[in-house]
Amino acid sequence: MRAVISIGSNMNDRLALMTGVYRHFYHDLVAVSSMWATPPWGGVEQDEYLNAILVVDTSLTPLQLLREGQALEDAAERKRTIRWGPRTLDVDIVQCTTPDGDSGQEEILSDDPVLTLPHPWATSRAFVLLPWLEAEPDAQLLGRTVREWVKELDPADIGQLRAVASFPPRETSR
Repeated sequence: MRAVISIGSNMNDRLALMTGVYRHFYHDLVAVSSMWATPPWGGVEQDEYLNAILVVDTSLTPLQLLREGQALEDAAERKRTIRWGPRTLDVDIVQCTTPDGDSGQEEILSDDPVLTLPHPWATSRAFVLLPWLEAEPDAQLLGRTVREWVKELDPADIGQLRAVASFPPRETSR
């Protein structure tokens, strides 16, 4: 299965927390974005975030991958007290696909309240779409390209994001 994972942090050593997730998935990475500085989303007053996208090939199921992401959040001592509030680490599954033989990848759809796929707000969040477009310029989401979804974002939202850091270089033997 291929998964698109959004990671973010706006507390403590954001760079170290993000790099820890990158290292955790290092051997499964297919593509990775830069780290983007992004304003908080959801109306809660808080510090700026770092966000990034990791694209991984994994033998895990979507639910197993969710649990793995939650374990990483727990290890970073994430507290779930305020919805859309500050967090040491956020690991969200944006999309999961399986090989399709003809067109490449078939999107896994789920309306399970434990894990909705694709992520219900993926198409409206600049901090997900811009890093994803950087990591996978030809990516598709719900039958449209990520580039098409980006064009529907508010230009003011896009203008608030900036790529600020890169993860350590990867070997290109894949």
